[in-house]
Amino acid sequence: MSHTAELIAVGTELLLGNIANTNAQTLSQSLSALGINVFWHTVVGDNPDRLKDALDIARHRADILITTGGLGPTYDDLTKQTICAAFQKPLVLHPDILEDIRTFYESALHVPMPENNTQQAELPQGCTVFDNPVGTAPGCAFESEGVHVLMLPGPPHEMETMLRRHVEPYLRKLSHEVIVSQDIMTFGMGESSVDELLHEKMAHMTNPTLATYAKPCEVRLRATAKAATEDQARAMLAPVREMVCKTLGDVVYGADVAGLAECCYARLLRRNMTLATAESCTGGLVAEKLTAIPGASSVYRGGVVSYWTSVKGDVLHVPQEILDTHGPVSQECARAMAEGVRAITGADLGVSVTGAAGPSPDERGVPVGIVYVGLATPEGTFCRSLDMGRRRRDRIQGLAANHAFDVVRRYLTGLPVEHV
Repeated sequence: MSHTAELIAVGTELLLGNIANTNAQTLSQSLSALGINVFWHTVVGDNPDRLKDALDIARHRADILITTGGLGPTYDDLTKQTICAAFQKPLVLHPDILEDIRTFYESALHVPMPENNTQQAELPQGCTVFDNPVGTAPGCAFESEGVHVLMLPGPPHEMETMLRRHVEPYLRKLSHEVIVSQDIMTFGMGESSVDELLHEKMAHMTNPTLATYAKPCEVRLRATAKAATEDQARAMLAPVREMVCKTLGDVVYGADVAGLAECCYARLLRRNMTLATAESCTGGLVAEKLTAIPGASSVYRGGVVSYWTSVKGDVLHVPQEILDTHGPVSQECARAMAEGVRAITGADLGVSVTGAAGPSPDERGVPVGIVYVGLATPEGTFCRSLDMGRRRRDRIQGLAANHAFDVVRRYLTGLPVEHV
């Protein structure tokens, strides 16, 4: 039997934007892995009437309701009371849970338990209790008229601890299917172009399915399969991945990888090669992305952020003739920057980025969006010329950094470097 879940987050602070609803993301990922469909996320303030309305809607369209928040001891923590009234379940005091809460206060917090915490030990009659070893609010689950209702605390650490200890085993007994997803990563083709090439195939897929998602500066395709076992689901995804690679070609750079930086890191490691960076308009973003990866020191020698033209000449040894004749935003300068950083660091490869990120043209009138990416290698030096148009400054910088990684990726895999 296929189950459908709705997540209901309770808390006015969520509606006001004071905190992010990270619990919904964590729960959705967990339920997806268990083969449970999550079709709705609902957020309700600390208001019993509006929570009751949300419950009335949810119970008629989902057979698993999971609430987070509103289980505390204060006057506005009314999730349990509202749910029990909606499902006609009396609240019953659990002396053992009350003693656990009292012990938590005395042993962990070294203060007496406030009396209003007693209400946290009141739970729906006949429910399955989820203990909370890292907080005072226990969770619980019960079934009523074919609907499973699970109540979890709001603090993310408490919620996730309870999810792993109790909720996942509880839900695993209900589901006999698993859902497995695989992210197929692409760079160099816009979302509309990707969709145009794959639209007919995607429109007729039911299991597995395929959908496009535009990430900042690249496009991700998510293939999802549902089956009785994880191995069966993964076997269903293999031909989907092959179809995407065949259709899109070498703009596909990997599956289930975090990004282009991680892809380059893995390929550099495999080839036992090192990289250095020379950056102007990206301001060190290429280096930042690479050094965020644990173990990056095994492949990354270092870099120079040569924002001033004089630094390009004095540190990276870009010939003054190039700077005077062609300017700092030029193919010639990008090539010289890449060669310079390769020489001064001793790296196998040197990659450079120079361009006009805006909001105004550079001092020589180079339009916003013109970027050059250089790559110095043992076989010679290459340059990719780009016109990104009048995008936002941060978007130009992000795209330029990804192009830097893309030229490295293409070189390491034997693909043409200068054009996408």
